[in-house]
Amino acid sequence: MYPLLLASALLAGFLLAVQASVNQQLNRAVGTPFGASTLQLLVAASALAVLAVATGAIGAVTLLPGVAWWLLLGGLASPLYITAGILLFPRLGALTAVGLFVTGQVFASLGLDLFGLLAVPQRSPGAGMLLGAVAVLAGITTIIRGRVLPGRASVSAVDGPGAASRTLLADPPVRMAARGAWLVLGLVAGAVLPLQGAVNAQLRARIGAPLAVATVSFVVATLAIAVVLVVLVALRRTPAPALAPLRRMPWWGWLGGLCAAAYVTATFLLLPTIGAAVTVALTVTGQQLASALVDQFGWFRMPRRPLTAARGGGLVLLVVGSVLVQVG
Repeated sequence: MYPLLLASALLAGFLLAVQASVNQQLNRAVGTPFGASTLQLLVAASALAVLAVATGAIGAVTLLPGVAWWLLLGGLASPLYITAGILLFPRLGALTAVGLFVTGQVFASLGLDLFGLLAVPQRSPGAGMLLGAVAVLAGITTIIRGRVLPGRASVSAVDGPGAASRTLLADPPVRMAARGAWLVLGLVAGAVLPLQGAVNAQLRARIGAPLAVATVSFVVATLAIAVVLVVLVALRRTPAPALAPLRRMPWWGWLGGLCAAAYVTATFLLLPTIGAAVTVALTVTGQQLASALVDQFGWFRMPRRPLTAARGGGLVLLVVGSVLVQVG
């Protein structure tokens, strides 16, 4: 039974990387990453709500009026993470983007552990933890320096016609600043996930029912990104989502929301069973392995980026460092 739980944690991380890849199809169909994020989160929220109703867990939402308001904000991390994935995967590749996410996750979880923030039990820094942090930094640095730059088509798929040429033909200082901004976005998007987990853990302590907590989290996430979408469309900073092309999208383009819901549900159920450290170590390992396969084989119509020796070495460092930080 225990090996099955460990495999489930690894699979949950695998699905988190897969959802970022399949969301590219949703983005291409609707023409705006914010519209794609809204639809993806709506699918996840709906799936979790149905599951919560079917299991009777939905009744726990009646306890929400008695909890602190900030405990309802954990869902705000999801639209940032999902939108960042849609933006970064075509530009940086799956392995680099997920490597940045994992690096942000690792160092945010380190901060929570070392300082005991958000009611997370405080841990004293050990040699394994510090060595793991160094390995993670070395791994992501190696992956970034060894990455293969995407072509024009992969960028224009996100931003529309002409965007790739504007990016690739910009002055070198501008291009370097833009790349730096994308790297920072990846780190921040990863860092908010442990914060989300800590906040949702506090909400679960108040109302119980992990499925109800996950449903609330994704409903908040869907409402938040929907508001952002409406504002950006009104300001003409992004086009209105096109719904007609959704009929021509591959069926697996809808799987992103289900993958996200499966990841949240699995982590909620696994954390108290196999422990937080083991769960996080295995889920981030699953993320990195899945991203390497997506890049290597061009799964889900993503551009192929071969796993060179340098990128493979960086991947190993990230996996080892992530595990050491959690269990060291």
